[in-house]
Parts: sequence; structure tokens; C-alpha cells
Amino acid sequence: MNNKEVVAILGGGAAGFFGAIACAEANPRLQVYLIEKTGKLLSKVRISGGGRCNVTHAADTPAQLIQHYPRGAKQLKEPFKQFGAVDTVRWFERRGVRLKTEADGRMFPVTDSSETIAQSLLMAADKAGVRILTHTTAERITTLPTGGFRLHLTGTHAQELEVARLLIATGGAPKAAQYDWLRALGHTIAEPVPSLFTFNVPESPLRELPGVSVPHARVRIAGEKLEYEGPILVTHWGVSGPAVLKLSAWGARRLHELEHRHTALVSWLPTHTEDSLRQWLLEFRGQHGKKQVTSNPLFGLPQRLWRTLTEQAGIGPEVKWNELPAKQQNRLIESLLRTALPVQGKTTYKDEFVTCGGVVLGEVDMKTMQSRRVPGLYFAGEVLDIDGITGGFNFQAAWTTGYLAGRAMADVPTG
Repeated sequence: MNNKEVVAILGGGAAGFFGAIACAEANPRLQVYLIEKTGKLLSKVRISGGGRCNVTHAADTPAQLIQHYPRGAKQLKEPFKQFGAVDTVRWFERRGVRLKTEADGRMFPVTDSSETIAQSLLMAADKAGVRILTHTTAERITTLPTGGFRLHLTGTHAQELEVARLLIATGGAPKAAQYDWLRALGHTIAEPVPSLFTFNVPESPLRELPGVSVPHARVRIAGEKLEYEGPILVTHWGVSGPAVLKLSAWGARRLHELEHRHTALVSWLPTHTEDSLRQWLLEFRGQHGKKQVTSNPLFGLPQRLWRTLTEQAGIGPEVKWNELPAKQQNRLIESLLRTALPVQGKTTYKDEFVTCGGVVLGEVDMKTMQSRRVPGLYFAGEVLDIDGITGGFNFQAAWTTGYLAGRAMADVPTG
């Protein structure tokens, strides 16, 4: 078998598997190698969604999908036309895996088990004839004068492997130095910084409320044009929940510049302005003046949260609404609309590390995922400067870019 009949994929994650399967299925005459440096295949697939695997998000059009990518939205529009969320659902259904849609649009296998997705990918790769090499690292990659690459493999399957085309699907990395080997191949790297993280608030006024959640709040970064609405969760270390995680994604670069030290302002009543809230309370006081403030939560807020906010406003447990001084009501309004949380750092969300950064998209043909600088070199997944918010969007980008890369790689001459 000459080198023109061999292609390789580096990385045994979602994008790598999808690329390998797409390539092998499109051109059975190729020998497709999938090379993974660890012994763990599809590790993110297995831990995603609390072990259920949030495969994708219910979105009928590319325009709907791209709204959820802080980086890469514009460049993903055409790729999503070729292979979008609907195509992902069909891909898995053709392989016997049905997906279901939850109220918030996230899509999971009906089994609620990520192993269902992992096994379907492993079986599809096996059926297509993909050769999987685990505990194997491409220590060096050199370009061949006649085209293609020589991979100097170390580990369990140590060898020199000549391939016609190469797909890089090694995922995101937290340190810029971890991309040096891609720079050596001629590519520019957008500095990697964390995305999708929670806020550490050591001096939180809410520190006695871990586990309290509010389904609709607004989180804003003081002094910045960064805010997001959605569910928020109070934790032992600070705040989390979709509103915080999604804000961290949209603000990833700016929050990195601030060294993750800033003030987050939480509005527990995002549908209210200060004027509308003041008017609402005026009417409430007129009708329910004899009710105690602290022991009767308003706006559907959790009892523990309401009690904390009223205590911080200096309102005693026996104070009734018709006795509430204007000064204390003003403090309560401030807490309801702008609870200040002094953020001092971040915490990675679960075990799902997502980076903002990677291979600059202008150097990649987004129709084929081929490098514009190195013929025969392809990219897919989080190694690219693409990242989405939570909800299945990072997996969708992996499926799409992997599929397009794999199909393009399948056009290798076989003479």
C-alpha cells in the first residue's frame, strides 16, 4: 500500500471519530488510521451532560445555530448548511440511536446514557474499517517533498507512517505552548484562554445559600458591555448556572484580560427596571402593608434568598411593609436589581474544559476544513478557534467540522 492510500486522524474525540468515519465510509479503498495518545477514546462524549451526552441542539437552520458561538459563528454558517443539527440527528438515527429534545432545546439519546453515543461511534468506525491506535503519539510530523506527511509515532504502535492527508482533531489546550507543533507546521494560533467557567466569589454575600437557584436572572459585569440572562445557581464557591457559564463564554477574552477579577452584578428580577420595581412595591405596600417583609418572599424568589436579601438591606424579622423605612426599601431594591459579587477567579465547569482560541479560521478553508497553508492538512473540533456556549453547540461544531474534513480527505487519489 503506497502512502497515497493512507490517511490519518490525530485525536480520539468527537471530531476525530466523526472525521475518521466520514472518510472511511466515503472511500472504502483508503486505509484510515485514528491515533490517540491516551488509552481513553471519546472521553468528553462520555462525561458530557452529566453522563447523558448533550449531542446537539434542536435548530432547524444554520442561522439559529450560529447565534450560540462566541467565536466562529460567521465562519460556521456555510458548514452548517452542509451538515447541521438536523443532519446530526439523522446520522445517529441511521445507526440505531434515537435522540430526544428537552424543553431548553438540548438533545440527548433516549437512553439518557452517553455510552450509547460512544458505542455507536466505535461501532461505526469498526464497521468502516478505521484502524485505531491508542497509547500512540505523533512525536514529529514532517512534510514530504512529493506531498503528504511522515508521522514519527511513539508509544504502543511506534513506527514511521507515511500518509497522504492528515486531520488534526486533538482538541483545545489551556496553554499556548501546547500549540507550538502547529505553529511549526505554519499556522497562526489565537491565544487559548478558558471559556465556560463559573465565578469564584470568596467573599460572597450569598455564601450561606449553596444550592439555591433562580430560573431567570441577569448577570452583568460592572463597567463592561457583558451580560446574560438565564438560570443562576448559588454554589459553595460562588455562582454558576447557564447565565454565568454563557456569560463566561461571550466574555472569555475580556475576563481573561481582567485576570478573572471583577464585580458581577446580579439582577434577580431582570424584567424590572428600578422605576417599575418601585411602583410595584408601592402598590404592594398599599394592599399588603401588614405582612412581614422578611418572612413573605415576593416574585417567586426562594425563601432563603429573599431572607438574605432583606437582612442585607437591614430589615429586621418583625418589620412589616407599612413600617418599612424608605432607606431600607432602597437598599432592598438595590439588592434585588444589583447584588454585587466580588469575583476573584474562576472554576472549570465540571470536567468539560473548553478553550477560546486555537488555529485561526482565516487560515482554513471552511468548506473542506483544509489548511490554506499546508496542502493535505485538515482541522476539526476544538483545535480550531471555535467555541460555543453550553447546550450541545461544541459537539455540533465537532460533528460538522469532522464530517466535512473526513469527506474532503476521502478524495485522496488511489492509483
